[in-house]
Amino acid sequence: MKLIDEYRDNELLVRLRERIHRQARGIGRGVTLMEVCGTHTYAIGRYGIRRILPENVRLISGPGCPVCVTSASDVGRALDMAGKKGVIFTTFGDMLKVPGPGGESLQKLRAKGADVRVVGSTIEAMRIATDNPGSEVVFMGIGFETTTPTVASMIKTCARLGVKNMSLYSVHKLVPPAIEALLADSELKVDGFLCPGHVSAIIGTRPYEMIPRKKKAAVIAGFEPVDILEGVSMILEQIITGEFTVENQYGRAVKPHGNTKAVELMEEVFMPAPSQWRGLGVIPESGLVLRPEYSSFDAIERFDVPYREYEQEEGCMCGHILRGVASPEECPLFKTSCTPHDPVGPCMVSREGTCAAHYRFS
Repeated sequence: MKLIDEYRDNELLVRLRERIHRQARGIGRGVTLMEVCGTHTYAIGRYGIRRILPENVRLISGPGCPVCVTSASDVGRALDMAGKKGVIFTTFGDMLKVPGPGGESLQKLRAKGADVRVVGSTIEAMRIATDNPGSEVVFMGIGFETTTPTVASMIKTCARLGVKNMSLYSVHKLVPPAIEALLADSELKVDGFLCPGHVSAIIGTRPYEMIPRKKKAAVIAGFEPVDILEGVSMILEQIITGEFTVENQYGRAVKPHGNTKAVELMEEVFMPAPSQWRGLGVIPESGLVLRPEYSSFDAIERFDVPYREYEQEEGCMCGHILRGVASPEECPLFKTSCTPHDPVGPCMVSREGTCAAHYRFS
């Protein structure tokens, strides 16, 4: 608890707030910063960070929630697989309520009799496969670089042990290509990025070097109030000096080289591929698919599930919110027909979703 208390120290928080206000006055114009991590989005709301920032410093949320950026077409494929006879479809809990085509979801499909199971780990999914040799078990792999190495380990283990009835539906995504897409978005006016701590613990600092090349500030930050405020202050200092770089506020968890073993494992099993992001469209080299030597575990190939395009839910502004060009409060469905209990768009599903965080804390 001592370490946590240090990063929630009230006196230190007051000093950081005062420093940020001085820096903001020195800049003398509006500044927009984007966090690209769902855990940051939740923590910023939980600790009321936006309320203590100067009026000319605005924090907006980007595509940092993996559930939120999963496209309707990818959800549609999941529903197709989960509805097949003899299939046990496994996934993490957040995916259950994500609405797909026509408002259908895995949760609703399960209520109709499909064998959809929430798992807490890849080990649990693999155990279901070994306990049910007469069924086909699909694991929906979702998440960024943080969770992908554990899925890679599952696939390697299945190959080594000869678990034939296990397959993977990979909708894993990579964060740096999405940031590159945001940097190229002419509608988005951002001065700096609060980069994700968990992802950076895996990939390190180097993949963000394209941000300062675009004359934008980049700071990797942790998730406690002191972490976030110090990260904001570091970004403002870069804006003041005009010396843009990638700084690491979260040194207690993130090393410049990241976790090389995790990256090597991920690269051994997966390879980059184009991927559809909700709100951002298709981003080259931003998704992960199994390498040819592991293709026998590819659920899409095993079940020959077609890819179909689906329109975004009518009235839902989730795509614009994920790009940072709209706030949840601008969406006509927010807190009316779209709530955490009955979400219309995925940004209201996960607690790390921008709409869910604004609903709870605003």
